[in-house]
Amino acid sequence: MYPEEYPLTQPIDVHTASAARMYDFLLAGVNNYAVDRAACQELLAIAPSAQRIARTNRDFLQRVVRVLVEDYGIDQFLDHGSGLPTQENVHQIAQRINPQCKVAYIDDDPMVLAHGRTQLHENHNTMVLHADMRSTQHIVEKTEGFIDFRRPVAALFISVLHCLPDSDDDSDPAALIQRVAKELKGGGLMVVCQLVSEDPAVRQGVTDLMRQATKNHWGRVRTPEEVRGYFSGMTTLDPGLVDVVDWRPDIEPPPPHLRPTDWVEWGGVAQL
Repeated sequence: MYPEEYPLTQPIDVHTASAARMYDFLLAGVNNYAVDRAACQELLAIAPSAQRIARTNRDFLQRVVRVLVEDYGIDQFLDHGSGLPTQENVHQIAQRINPQCKVAYIDDDPMVLAHGRTQLHENHNTMVLHADMRSTQHIVEKTEGFIDFRRPVAALFISVLHCLPDSDDDSDPAALIQRVAKELKGGGLMVVCQLVSEDPAVRQGVTDLMRQATKNHWGRVRTPEEVRGYFSGMTTLDPGLVDVVDWRPDIEPPPPHLRPTDWVEWGGVAQL
């Protein structure tokens, strides 16, 4: 871990569900509590494909990092809302290809920070920053010197923007993406995906459940068109904005009749 920024120790609320720990449970992880597992069971009742979607999203993360390092020469990553460490994290994928790749993990979940401190302390090309992903200026200031913003940087927002509520100020997800884009000079890349649904009942049901379970640490399941708006003014890389299972797949993606019909992870990669 980069020595300048060690994560802070904070109490972990084991009585309120955490989106990061719920995601960990859906990926068959062990860093979760009974409250997270109970919330996941309620979630699966509304959106039965939630576990499959979590795995599809994780596959996308691993695939997109590999493509950015191998095909675009990216060696610096800002992983916003990075979540709990699991197998094949960003630094593991990137540094396997290029050991000099630098990865800054950004999260404000105390359990994420504790695990990051434990698992990454001997890797000097990674750092874990305790910060709200919306605090762009703070993130830039704290990672400067570790990340060289004069060179290409990939900003990752993988399955996290649905955790942010809409607002009329610069904390709105769309405004956040545009703000971060302005900081990524010299051929930076923006990677965004979030949960979307064309079914109003699914959108509202999941949103209500998650807001209640996490005590309002949640935003909203959105529509594909709303996510498309995040990329305003950017040039998306092939194949554009899609269900992430279709983003440069390693194997043949499932046919339409075998795909979830309740919701999907939707997004892509844009060149700035």
